[in-house]
Amino acid sequence: MTIGAHRIAIDVGGTFTDLVVSNLDGSARTLKLLSTPDNYARAIADGLARLFEDGAIDPQGVGSLVHAFTVATNALLTGKGAKVALLTTAGFRDVLEIARLRMPQLYNMDWDKPRPLVPRRLRFEIEERMDADGAVVTPLNPASVIAALEKMREQDVDSVAICLLHSYINPAHERAVMALVRQHAPGLSISASHQVMPEIREYERTSTTVVNAFVKPVVETYLASVEEGIAGIGIRAPLMVMQSSGGIAKADIARAFPARCVESGPAAGAIGAAALGEFLGEANIIAFDMGGTTAKACLIEGGEPRLTDEMEVGAGINAGQRLLGGGGYLVRSPTIDLAEIGAGGGSLAWIDKGGALRVGPDSAGAAPGPACYGLGGTRPTVTDANVVLGFLNPLHLLDGDMPISLEAARKAIQEHVAGPLGLELHEAAWGVHAVADAAMTRAIQAVSSEIGRSPGDFSMVAFGGNGAVHGATLAAHAGISEIIIPPASGVFSALGLLFARIQHRLVAVCWYDIDKADCAALNTRAEKLFEDAAVLMAGEGVALDRRELQFTLDLRYAGQSSELAIPVKDSVLTSAALASAAAQFHVEHERTYGYCNRTERVQIVNLRLRARSLERQEHLPAPAELRRGAAAASVERPVYFGPESGWVTTRVIRRSDLTQTPQKGPLIVEEYDTTIIVPPGAQVHAATGTVRIRLGKG
Repeated sequence: MTIGAHRIAIDVGGTFTDLVVSNLDGSARTLKLLSTPDNYARAIADGLARLFEDGAIDPQGVGSLVHAFTVATNALLTGKGAKVALLTTAGFRDVLEIARLRMPQLYNMDWDKPRPLVPRRLRFEIEERMDADGAVVTPLNPASVIAALEKMREQDVDSVAICLLHSYINPAHERAVMALVRQHAPGLSISASHQVMPEIREYERTSTTVVNAFVKPVVETYLASVEEGIAGIGIRAPLMVMQSSGGIAKADIARAFPARCVESGPAAGAIGAAALGEFLGEANIIAFDMGGTTAKACLIEGGEPRLTDEMEVGAGINAGQRLLGGGGYLVRSPTIDLAEIGAGGGSLAWIDKGGALRVGPDSAGAAPGPACYGLGGTRPTVTDANVVLGFLNPLHLLDGDMPISLEAARKAIQEHVAGPLGLELHEAAWGVHAVADAAMTRAIQAVSSEIGRSPGDFSMVAFGGNGAVHGATLAAHAGISEIIIPPASGVFSALGLLFARIQHRLVAVCWYDIDKADCAALNTRAEKLFEDAAVLMAGEGVALDRRELQFTLDLRYAGQSSELAIPVKDSVLTSAALASAAAQFHVEHERTYGYCNRTERVQIVNLRLRARSLERQEHLPAPAELRRGAAAASVERPVYFGPESGWVTTRVIRRSDLTQTPQKGPLIVEEYDTTIIVPPGAQVHAATGTVRIRLGKG
């Protein structure tokens, strides 16, 4: 990355677009504005123009611009992607619908399997076949490909996914098919499985390639619009994009492999939380990010966000390695292990057919937004409930930039929740708040309890526009005693982008019993990964001596259908290194699943290489650097803390009013980009640029 006077980070969410500018002198500026769903790039251009308007930031002095986006996710959730066709080996036409034969809601007779992104009429079998060793069983018949392309032309297909049997071992047929597509249908966007996901498992590989093909034209158009906008402002720095794995790369990677960027925004928050933990000496953290549309949780252990190899989009709780799956579109790609649930500030409160209060997953988004925003929304949201309860300023947010209508919030809660349920207004609002907390507790448990970790052994870093509003009550539900609110909490995912490193992850299938592995063959594969990584990192402008390389092995007990990633310290894979990895696998398997058997056969499935740069942001902006001076907070206001505490007159202060001496709750700390709620019985103090809340007596 080019070194310049300014580094800009932009995180586009479903409700808000957040911008952070970090300067060489250690100062920073932030901006939060409503997203523009009709064209998300417009909010970016508007935000940058506002940051540049006073002349304090020179567009020519921008050295890097890092971006996280939700366009790929939104295309999947709304079904508004490209019209995709699938070319696959004869006999594998229905892999997408057969999937993994899982039903995530066993007792819900109304549950429907997600509709395939490619209808059956657009799934074409072609004549070819490889065996598991990569040998040709049936030669490729070009005529079968050309015939399929003719039918695609008749159906006005935009994008094609190519997924042939065993192409991860021998991609020759896929490459030949790609050449035929370019020759006979040059306008089609192409996604080939040997490039998108060169791994075993036909459904996983097919699904990931199809997802890539579905969102690729959308992401290409979006990134072109963003680049055009920033160039028009005068920024010459290349656009860098956050990947789901927590690393950044040039925008060309996102154009070619948008499936790797599905969790772009949430990954940025996790990277920021890990960096914050490093600065504070906190190695074990649960990162909790509550924005306007969703809430996310991530486990950070030993200073590193936990990774998973796959995730599902649109499954209600987007998470890797959850107990049940099959409810969404599977993407198999290295991903920060996030549990994501539709319970953000803009999530709609509603009453189901049984008369039960529900929250989400539908959201008011940026348009029309919560009722209290006064932008046309009339249905109640979590934000409306928090305004009624007194948690949020009843007059404005964003230090006066966003007016708030308390009456509109009250009306929405009364008409849609309190009235139908026969509750008092504050009881109904508390119910919305509590139901949202219950849903988000699931996300916390999904990344901790479900993998054998106790939430009480971790501190919570709460961020996002609503993270500090719900952080304390949510932590109490989860059994967490300490909550850390970082600087710029409401735009912290954008801030987290500054701490991300350039990174590429590569994989090679290596199928061996670990005690009988061919080390020479393994090292040949490793050398090829080294060479490919060198090309990618050189393309990013990362010097040879500024690169960090790390191998991992995907290991499993023989007969298992899932693996655990075990790091390998040595760059040369010897018998001793493999034996050490096997020993680590037994320990990690027992820790994660409560079981291990050191006499069972351990198998290698994949060899992975992570290549990343050493450079990153080295300082944490102090709160004073991020504070906007407008709109002083109220002195106090009545706040409803639930039936146990009732209405309590609560002091409202700014972060700068906090000291290292603990203050007792209840207390509200209002900032430009978020509001921090300190409940009765808790203590709060300032520490190393953060706000620390301790539940109980502390």
